Amino acid sequence: MATLSHVNQETCLVATLPSTPRGARAARALTVTQLAEHRLPFEDAAQVVAELAANAVTHGRVPGRNFRLALRLTDGPTLRIEVSDTRREFAPSAVPAGPGAESGRGLVLVSAFAARWGVDHGPAPLKTVWAEMDLGSPISPDRGFRDPVARPPVTHDA
Repeated sequence: MATLSHVNQETCLVATLPSTPRGARAARALTVTQLAEHRLPFEDAAQVVAELAANAVTHGRVPGRNFRLALRLTDGPTLRIEVSDTRREFAPSAVPAGPGAESGRGLVLVSAFAARWGVDHGPAPLKTVWAEMDLGSPISPDRGFRDPVARPPVTHDA
């Protein structure tokens, strides 16, 4: 299991995940777990990772190849999220989708949550989409500490 580790005065996690919907869910879960363990807000970061990972497995998938998630926490604290895939020719853009479109809003959400985002091209065929989030302060006990997906169902009395 990947964990955030300290390297050169920054905390980082790097995980290679399958280019499948399950891999995208795992990327989100890793982010939630690691940030919660460090008592940092994770809700917005989890949404950014979910969008970038979904794009990687939807548009950047090459059969037999994985995608890479990297989380880097530096002073500030600033969280840098990187999702790399092997479809360099599919560069993303944050163009709003039409009102009836069923997809195309992911990077608009990333733009809303992240302070900065962009695309880096490495050696062919590598493409890395990154986002930076200014985390500010540790989370309060009432926001962002519990993953809403992991909550048990609420029972109602009849």
